[in-house]
Order: sequence, then structure tokens, then C-alpha cells
Amino acid sequence: MNLNIMGASLPAAILLMAGQPAFAEEMSAPVPIAAVGPQQQPPFVPADFNVPTLVEAAGFKLVPLGPEVVNVDFDAYMSSIEHLQGTFSRSTGWPHKDISAADAMRDMEGEQARFSSRRSFAYAVLTPDGSRERGSVYVSPSPVPGYDAVVRMWVTKAEYDAGFDAELYRWASDWVGKEWPFQKVAYPGRAIDWASWDAMVAANAVSKTAPSE
Repeated sequence: MNLNIMGASLPAAILLMAGQPAFAEEMSAPVPIAAVGPQQQPPFVPADFNVPTLVEAAGFKLVPLGPEVVNVDFDAYMSSIEHLQGTFSRSTGWPHKDISAADAMRDMEGEQARFSSRRSFAYAVLTPDGSRERGSVYVSPSPVPGYDAVVRMWVTKAEYDAGFDAELYRWASDWVGKEWPFQKVAYPGRAIDWASWDAMVAANAVSKTAPSE
């Protein structure tokens, strides 16, 4: 999934950031180009970090989201529209019944591009044989100072009812803690409640627009 508010007016951007999931790059408030230089944009992960492209665990495996998994990804989220609107996107904007195959492919191409450029990393959580997607995991830059990354995830309604959501969260938090180069990671809607996270995202957006003394 790709939520994008780039180009929105700042007040609208702040409201969206407060009310929607914060995929860091997509959810960042616009910043004047002159204020952003290469020296002010440290890489999300170090150049020598080997980003995982296949992770196998008991009962599932992670592979990068991209065109190769577009069909199983589409089937997964379209099977759980209301569930994901309530537990993940907190919006009727994604997923919804009118998403087309072309929309799904564009989304996967975007995720693949962000992964390849090391801007953010989205994974499909597949069954061991790759025939079905159980959910997704997203590792993204944090829009809130003090956190190195934001990790979010979803599972289908059937997997949620079977208890896999809690299992995936336990596994993912352990995996990120051991295998990724981050000191402090935010898990919105889990380790941090949504109200607190939304408030921090909105406050940081406002601070970026405050005039300097």
C-alpha cells in the first residue's frame, strides 16, 4: 500500500499525518527544496547493510513486495477490506472494492522502487510454498524524531482470527531488533497507541513549519 500526501497544503498534510498511518517518506510534510540538501538526508540504512530479501521462519517466509507477488498480495488484502480499513489503514481509502489489477501493479512497482533505492522496505508474508499471502510487514523511516524506524504490519482477517497477528508482531519485533541497524523502533498501534503516535507525528509536522528565531 502506498499513501501519499506530497503536494498537499501544509494544514491538510498535518491533518492527514495525524489521522492516517505514517509511512515515513509518503507521510512527510512538504519541505522547501532549498532547505533540503544531501548532507541533511542521511540514508535510512547504512550503505554496507545487507537488506534481507528472503527470511524464512516457522510457518511463513518474507520476500520483498513487488510485481512477482502482485496476485497473492491483491487476493490477500481484497479478502479483508473492512478488517484492514479498521485495523491498519484506519481509512476507507485502502483497501477498497474498486482497486483494479492495474492499480495493484502500480502499487507493487512503487514498493519495488522504494526497496531498490533503500528508501523503505515492504515485505509480503507468504506461506512457505509461496502460494498465499498471510500479511505484510513495512520497515520505513520515522517521521518522529528519536525513532530510527517505523515498523507496521497487517494480516488478513482469517489470519487475525487464527491468532497470527500477535505471532507476527512478536516475531517481527525480535527480527528487527536483532537483524536491523536501528537503536529505537516505533510500532504504532502496538507498542505505541495510535492517539499518542498521531499526536507526535502532527507535533513534528508543526515544528518543521514554525519560523526560526
